[in-house]
Amino acid sequence: MRRQFEFAVVVIVIAVLAVLAMQALQRARGEVEEASVQAEAASIRAQLMERLAHHATFGGPLPASDNPVDWIRLVPNNYRGALDRLPAERRIWYYDTAGQELVYAFNDGHLARFRLSRTAGSSGVRGVIGGVGLLRLDASNAFIQLV
Repeated sequence: MRRQFEFAVVVIVIAVLAVLAMQALQRARGEVEEASVQAEAASIRAQLMERLAHHATFGGPLPASDNPVDWIRLVPNNYRGALDRLPAERRIWYYDTAGQELVYAFNDGHLARFRLSRTAGSSGVRGVIGGVGLLRLDASNAFIQLV
């Protein structure tokens, strides 16, 4: 009887540790995805600055579009294009034509929204040339329901 009790205690301890480890892995996965989004946004900002520096040096027209992806050469691999509604897919970039925002849909359902600003120079934000920059919008009300 004593061995069965010890075995039950060991099983419970292992189960609790396994649940805690899975929760920690899930948090880490979310943090890695956030870091990936921030790195991609930094890449887009760098490409925007390169485009604007080229424009300042050599002239020529700038794109009339408010879609930052139209301004750059190397689009994110998981970019789905300009869409008028939220796609069912997760872990993708798309341009929301209604909100005029570049959006990343996280795996857990929340969204990261970015907007191309042509007046960002007055905001004191780094990574801005000629007033044009990519700004991350407030995350409030940016959570979607998983279907």
